[in-house]
Amino acid sequence: MVDLSQYLPILLFLGVAIALSSTFVFLPMAVSRLTGSHKPTPEKLSEYECGFPAFEDPRSQFDVRFYLIAILFIIFDLEAAFLYPWAVSVFTLGWTAWISMMVFIAELALGLVYAWKKGALDWE
Repeated sequence: MVDLSQYLPILLFLGVAIALSSTFVFLPMAVSRLTGSHKPTPEKLSEYECGFPAFEDPRSQFDVRFYLIAILFIIFDLEAAFLYPWAVSVFTLGWTAWISMMVFIAELALGLVYAWKKGALDWE
């Protein structure tokens, strides 16, 4: 016969997770019903993030430069994500790690200069 008491911690963890997640979902809904913030008004339905009406043609075209700026941001954000762990452990890794990171930074700097010269960072 199988001893099911070994599964008790897992069931407790699952119960706590379900209780917390349902609390985080249903408590704000209940509070909004009690405070009256669920009633839509024109001010609440107005656009506040993008700056233009949200209920237009969904097939409207965006400028390609928007996507180019977004991709460049992701690339240079990932550079920072790779640079931090290297900076923490640079003294234990030795000269090989330092040289390889300098090559990596030089490649990224070259890419930044290229994008700058091509006008990819200019927003009109």
